[in-house]
Amino acid sequence: MSAFKTLNDLSAKGKRVLVRVDLNVPMEDGRVTDATRLERILPTLNDISNAGGKVILLAHFGRPKGDTFEERASEKDSLAPVAKALSTILGKPIAFAKNCIGAEAEAAVAAMKDGDVLCLENTRFHKAEEKNGADFVASLAKLGDAYVNDAFSAAHRAHASTEGLARALPAYAGRTMEAELNALNAALGAPKRPVMAIVGGAKVSTKLDLLGNLVTKVDCLVIGGGMANTFLAARGVKVGKSLCEHDLADTAREIEAKAKAAGCEILLPSDGLLAKEFKANPPHRAASVNDVAEDEMILDAGPEAAKAVVEKLQTMKTLVWNGPLGAFELAPFDTATVAVAKAAAKLAKSGALIAVAGGGDTVAALNHAGVANEMTYVSTAGGAFLEWMEGKELPGVKALTK
Repeated sequence: MSAFKTLNDLSAKGKRVLVRVDLNVPMEDGRVTDATRLERILPTLNDISNAGGKVILLAHFGRPKGDTFEERASEKDSLAPVAKALSTILGKPIAFAKNCIGAEAEAAVAAMKDGDVLCLENTRFHKAEEKNGADFVASLAKLGDAYVNDAFSAAHRAHASTEGLARALPAYAGRTMEAELNALNAALGAPKRPVMAIVGGAKVSTKLDLLGNLVTKVDCLVIGGGMANTFLAARGVKVGKSLCEHDLADTAREIEAKAKAAGCEILLPSDGLLAKEFKANPPHRAASVNDVAEDEMILDAGPEAAKAVVEKLQTMKTLVWNGPLGAFELAPFDTATVAVAKAAAKLAKSGALIAVAGGGDTVAALNHAGVANEMTYVSTAGGAFLEWMEGKELPGVKALTK
């Protein structure tokens, strides 16, 4: 039995259901350029609507500035064009109200019939949203009979529409939230062992909490990207012009010591793809990390390093992945990331591995490798996924627990 109520526990017929979703999608010239987040909420919207519930969407968009509603309510941050795009994907009309509280919102909700869908304007047009203001929470709560959170990506923020409402109304996890929490529990909460974590990215300084938490939770930690250079340098390896935080050498050694004490193996690249210029397809070579010239940079894990990760992966039952192994945006420095991604996807597809990945660069890298749909679960949550991996309590999730 899950620690939170789901849509299976909600009798939606005739009820006004406030549904917190993530509509913070990329836009260009008034058009949605990536509808992934819209597509992911369809099961929740359809389940409530088909059950005869009135679906009232709450979401933020952008980062409005100012103190008053009038100052914050700009056309560029309006949810109106997003609601229009969602209506097309959903295949049914979505009404729109130009405010999320007050007379206009109340009138729009009162006009709804069972099964209807309404989108309220950007919650962040009210400064009290981010302050989780009690009066604002009460104004939102009076619009609904039940609350559903389907926005894991915003669950790390204790805002009115993500945390306050869950305490003001009967609260449930939507289908996307439910899938995300189940996947994350399978990855680190109560995983099948052994567990591997792959952590890449540019800087160790941005992932200190993450690394500190993971070495106590996983059996093997693969460190890639620019972060690996800092760990290599801490071991005395000369990394040339590579991106490296030399001032964090002591910190890297502390993390290695913590890993050793916890019985976690740290896997660093034994070789790399080296180049003198940071650009696509420059002159480059594969060489041992002990053979980096002063004017060279390590821009990707090398073939031997990629092979070692793939071989290790085949002995694992669970993988959690955040961050690429190299500068995957530039060929050929996507080689290691693509090789490991394809191996992980193949194992996941066969049922031999639970493979959970998340974070913007990771999702982009998996899409680049053409395997995002073959992983067990790919989170688009970004900050919330990272904070969960760091072992932090997410306010929006905690508020849903029974």
